[in-house]
Amino acid sequence: MTKTVLITGASSGIGLAIARRFAAEQYEVFNLDIVMAENHDENDHIHYRHCDITNHDAVKQVVDSIASSQTIDVLVSNAGMHFSANIENTQEIDFDRVMSLNVKGAYSVSRAVIPYMKQKQDGVILFIGSDQSSVGKPNSFVYNISKHALASMAKTIALDYAKDNIRANTLCPGTVETPLYHKAIDAYCEKSGADKKRVHAEEAALQPLGRIGHVNDVAALALFLASKDASFITGALYAVDGGYTTG
Repeated sequence: MTKTVLITGASSGIGLAIARRFAAEQYEVFNLDIVMAENHDENDHIHYRHCDITNHDAVKQVVDSIASSQTIDVLVSNAGMHFSANIENTQEIDFDRVMSLNVKGAYSVSRAVIPYMKQKQDGVILFIGSDQSSVGKPNSFVYNISKHALASMAKTIALDYAKDNIRANTLCPGTVETPLYHKAIDAYCEKSGADKKRVHAEEAALQPLGRIGHVNDVAALALFLASKDASFITGALYAVDGGYTTG
């Protein structure tokens, strides 16, 4: 029987890798994003739905529309943004913008899918957190708060809906090579005059495994946690960070 996964922000980076991995396993994949992927691979299994995750009513409308013709088996709450600043350099508009996408967006899509998962007494919700879901980092005030919040959401949903056979877990990627990673490195090099190859090598050296993560490292774990092989796993945080947070 065909299963359906909803993924927010699946037009690039980790979200796109997860979409492709689930599609390869014959899931019907719905990408909820405000932009379509540049190299959009709409096919028999990947479907784009325009959705502003920060708009609660829009999220519910899209989810309800999908649920009218599909079961919703898995949700991957991936959409998010990074913001680098300490508390003094975080303006109220910055705080609201990050929390609206990273936290309210996750809340809205989770709240929209849970009633459908309860109806069939089965479901999986995966939050894409960060190594900052469990540790602190400098100049990361509001981003750190938002990623800790996702870990909390997974734990509370896991407890509240275990009776409905709905599992919730958080994946915590560390430094992963994505378009956003390269954008951040490019901005830093432009500002500082540093050599990009050297900065990339330094980032890799910070990881105990000696390399930057790949999007497929995260996608493979997402697929496993959505499978029946992971049916006794809920409320957990899974580091995908090359050992960065072990110290």
